Amino acid sequence: MKTRPALTLDDVRAVAAACEAEARANDWNVAIAIVDDGGHLLWFQRLDGAAPSTADMAPAKARLAALGRRETRVYEEMINGGRVSFLSGLAQAGLRGAGLEGGVPILVGGECVGAVGVSGVKSADDARIALAGIRALGA
Repeated sequence: MKTRPALTLDDVRAVAAACEAEARANDWNVAIAIVDDGGHLLWFQRLDGAAPSTADMAPAKARLAALGRRETRVYEEMINGGRVSFLSGLAQAGLRGAGLEGGVPILVGGECVGAVGVSGVKSADDARIALAGIRALGA
């Protein structure tokens, strides 16, 4: 039987706090979602001033990053490269907006234990916030 790491509530709180700190340091109003390896929501917050749409997009980005075991930037690059049919698959899966950069898997020892999704600013900056959170784990 394989043993692998899992996120604890303390881990999730540390990731969320680091994401929020990065967003506030840059005066960015975003939504932050953290999911487990199965894409199930563990944490969600929408900072004051973040657009209502971010409440759907951040969890969708996190879920896609966890289930796909890769950054959502990869999917955005595929779509921008001409695979626009991928968008309809995301919509059918209830993941509208997930095909944009800003979803980052949390990898520990090569295993995906969850993901962070951020929405509200430019996609690269969303990813920057997510990565700041993940760094708080030392992962």
